[in-house]
Amino acid sequence: MLQNLHVKNLALIDETEVDFGPGLNILTGETGAGKSILLGSVGLALGARYSADMLRNGAGSGLVELTFSVEDERLRKRLEAMDVFPEGDTVTLSRRLMEGRSVSRINGETVSMAVLKDVASMLIDIHGQHDNQTLLHRKNHLALLDLYADSEIRPVRQEMAESYRKYQEICRQEEASSLDEEGRRKELSLAEFEVNEINEAALVPGEDEELEELYRRMTESRRITEAVGETYRYTCEDTGGNASDCLSRAIRAFQDAAEFDETGAQLYSQLLDADSLLNDFNRELSEYAKSFEFSEDEYRETEDRLNLMNHLKAKYGNSVREILVYCEEKKKRIEELRDYDSFREQLLEEKSRSLAEIQDVTARLRQIREKYASAFADAICAQMSELNFLDTRLELRITDSGHYSANGRDDAEFYLALNPGEPMKALGNIASGGELSRIMLALKTVLADEEDTPTLIFDEIDAGISGITAGKVAEKLRLIGKSRQVICITHLPQIAAAADVHFAIKKESDENSVQTRIHLLDEEESVGELARLLGGASMTEHIRESAKEMKELAKSET
Repeated sequence: MLQNLHVKNLALIDETEVDFGPGLNILTGETGAGKSILLGSVGLALGARYSADMLRNGAGSGLVELTFSVEDERLRKRLEAMDVFPEGDTVTLSRRLMEGRSVSRINGETVSMAVLKDVASMLIDIHGQHDNQTLLHRKNHLALLDLYADSEIRPVRQEMAESYRKYQEICRQEEASSLDEEGRRKELSLAEFEVNEINEAALVPGEDEELEELYRRMTESRRITEAVGETYRYTCEDTGGNASDCLSRAIRAFQDAAEFDETGAQLYSQLLDADSLLNDFNRELSEYAKSFEFSEDEYRETEDRLNLMNHLKAKYGNSVREILVYCEEKKKRIEELRDYDSFREQLLEEKSRSLAEIQDVTARLRQIREKYASAFADAICAQMSELNFLDTRLELRITDSGHYSANGRDDAEFYLALNPGEPMKALGNIASGGELSRIMLALKTVLADEEDTPTLIFDEIDAGISGITAGKVAEKLRLIGKSRQVICITHLPQIAAAADVHFAIKKESDENSVQTRIHLLDEEESVGELARLLGGASMTEHIRESAKEMKELAKSET
């Protein structure tokens, strides 16, 4: 569940921290106090679109941080499969917001936005008012069905996607291979020329890398050989002024001084050592010079070979291996062009087999979807009946889209009858805003059961409802809260009364700024907030007693 929310420098929020509890967490407050800003910050932490104007005025950066407790072993394994390892049974998602960019982290480690969203989808599900619109678009209904049937349909959908990819590739080959006789001859002539050019070069895989290294050594050896030769002239070569001759003269000149006293003898000994070292150096220098000897012919041959390879690379690939792969492809194409009629016939046969494979997978997809469509609609309808939809009928109809795609060729659409005797009509044509909110709540409840999402967030699920219906929604939210964490923003006292944990969001101002603050309410404060929702500015003892009774009644009903 979501344990903690930390927000800094976002819109009206200077810095605030909220510790959520298990069960149903309710957030209430005056219009404009910043309730949606607070939950919007949760969306930002989970990867929602960000722009610099969301930052608090004057702030250079902002931060949103969510800390989740992970106790379910299945969820832990799913996270670990993505290289996310809970630390002390917690996972922390954070997003630092800066002008023009943002940085996302999981447990302090920087991650991509895609990884952040994938991990977040396992931990939390946010539903806002705009999400109701997904029910109005039939293109979303099939995706919802597939989500419900995920465990069985996912491998078949993956098979369909691969089969469709292969079919498209064959169709592209067929289109690209559609040539007249003159075009066939031209392509064949060019392909034969290219293969001959590559074959004549007699390339060997990896040869270019070896030659480039050899050429580098040859090129460098010229410079090194010149340096070695010049050094050898100074130290040894018989030019009359080299270091070896000069040192020999010094030894002869100092010989008498060596016999004079102990100091002279020591200095003479050092001269002898220097002469010995220089002789050793000259011998090693001579051997070193030999290791850099090369043939001018060999150098030119290497250079010419590299030039040929670079010419072929410019035409056929970035390496010898790529050139050879290109050559093999052209050889295959030459065979196709030489026996073009047979090739086209074979391609059409492959296309026919691929289409048959697609048709088979499509049929299996349809079978699975039809199997689950009725159960899915029934499950949603059962949840709707608990949300004051009486005698309502719901169907999910599967139809043929008329064309293949990576997802098969099915369409799906919800049909609804709100009253007995009414004909079934497309959901998007008859449901009002309030009805859509409740249907979406029913849908989220069903899908949450399938997905085991530990935390559900509802932003103003009460839109367009009141009275008995609001009470039914409250009962449903509290019931869901018994098996998972629910966080909900509401304006209705019937829903707020069902809270296990109640927060009030207020806008506070001083001479310099306006800030949004959030407070955890105790039992008495919660009753006071309910009384405010019931009576507005007219706070009487009778209204307060009604609020207390409403809260006690909500607890007793569950």
